[in-house]
Amino acid sequence: MNKNYAKPEEFSTLELMAVCGSKQIRNGEVVFIGTGLPLIAAMLAKKTHAPGAKIVYEAGFIDSNAKDIALSIADSRLGYRASGAIGLIETLGLMLQGGHVDVGFVGAAQIDEYGNINTTYIGSFEKPTVRLPGSGGGNDIISSAKRIVVIMTHEKRKMVKKLDYLTSPGFLDGPGAREKLGLIGGGPSLVVTNLCQMDFDPQTKHMRLATVHPGVSVQQVVENSGFDLVIPKKVPTTELPTHEELALLRAIDPNGIYIPRSKQA
Repeated sequence: MNKNYAKPEEFSTLELMAVCGSKQIRNGEVVFIGTGLPLIAAMLAKKTHAPGAKIVYEAGFIDSNAKDIALSIADSRLGYRASGAIGLIETLGLMLQGGHVDVGFVGAAQIDEYGNINTTYIGSFEKPTVRLPGSGGGNDIISSAKRIVVIMTHEKRKMVKKLDYLTSPGFLDGPGAREKLGLIGGGPSLVVTNLCQMDFDPQTKHMRLATVHPGVSVQQVVENSGFDLVIPKKVPTTELPTHEELALLRAIDPNGIYIPRSKQA
């Protein structure tokens, strides 16, 4: 069946990123998310190709069917028609460390070529220029979920060769490193940015360019990355969102809390 794709001028970059994230969720999977674009992506997946996905929030709501978007992971609206409400220890311990989460979504202030993430500080340990929120549940998610999707903006200062601080482990220093430390999760599988999508070479675990968004060149991606990406000979364009997906996104976030209505979002 032919898909009714939207034209590039009919959607924003944030909408495209949300659709990309939603496609990483498979029907029936357990999905661990927070707020922001991951929340929108998960709600979109449930309304399209993955109605049986079970959304788990860090604060303890399980299989939420919230009608409205939440402003925090502990927003009581997330309890609407949820299958259960447990505690933080249970979600991070029993759910994540028990190996029950299929895919987790995280953000990053810095990420390196192996998918290691910094969300702690920018600058030196002694005199940081910026203090960030820290790990929260990020380390638990990245250490234990079977797959990890990272959603972030693409800038050279964020795509770095060396992290200012290692908060959450990607593939550490390469193949076998996670297994050596006993981490049960599979590591990062995809990085979605405002320029492209990147996966990881299965042999070297090095970040690899997978698709470029409409209107973005491979050279733009390279120029905005602080390390050398694996660049395939042919890099396809990211699949466009459909009109149905865009209509659902705008119904999920009607007030533009996470996805402003501006084309430049």
